[in-house]
Amino acid sequence: MPAPQDGPLLDDAAGRLIRPYTVSNGRTRPTTVLDLLSLVMATGSEPQVHLGPEHTVALELCLGPTSVAEVAAHLRLPAVITKVLLSDLVDCGAVTAHAPAFHDMPTDRSLLEAVLDGLRRQL
Repeated sequence: MPAPQDGPLLDDAAGRLIRPYTVSNGRTRPTTVLDLLSLVMATGSEPQVHLGPEHTVALELCLGPTSVAEVAAHLRLPAVITKVLLSDLVDCGAVTAHAPAFHDMPTDRSLLEAVLDGLRRQL
């Protein structure tokens, strides 16, 4: 029996028990445009369609604003499969998705150099 923190259909010894593409019924294209940084959040309305166990776990992860990348990491699924699952949840009204807000500010070179310097010191 998989541990709850491992998500659905995972086993410590065997790993994922089913192929990721079976989770999305072979679909690789979400119906909603989602970026890895898009924030998804549960609406509180119950889905009126039957969803798989990964959908249920994804919906639980979206109780607060959560990025698509975070959901994928928790589910241990490829990002494209996670986007399909989240897109299903958006389509049935269980979650909302908001694109990340990007500002047209140029990247501060000194900030990037400081981060790089700090990373080099850690190695």
